Amino acid sequence: MRPAFVILTVLALAACATPREECIADATRDTKVLSSLINETQANLSRGYAIEERQEVRTRTRSCRGKNDDGSTFVFPCNETDTFTTTVPVAIDLNAEAAKLASLQERLVAAQASSDQAVLQCIAVHPE
Repeated sequence: MRPAFVILTVLALAACATPREECIADATRDTKVLSSLINETQANLSRGYAIEERQEVRTRTRSCRGKNDDGSTFVFPCNETDTFTTTVPVAIDLNAEAAKLASLQERLVAAQASSDQAVLQCIAVHPE
């Protein structure tokens, strides 16, 4: 969920950005996502478990009011649906999580080098 939030935030900010800022945001998107995933994985390793977000839906029956054609009112049962997000701890394989962290860190180094070049191109193409 969190990477999606990061991407949506970047996209929302890009809507008001200059062409140079949009170009730089595009160039650094992968590194930001990888950094977010690395932070989440490090937190999982520190805790010893992951935290998963789950959406739950509950339906409640309540009384609703309606009007007849003659203007009189009547009461009838109706359902109201509530959706909310909860977090639950999830067991993880710490060795696999450590391997995932190492892989993400390697990918970040490669993505950072590519991103740095792209940012320099953005600055050259869109001088302010």
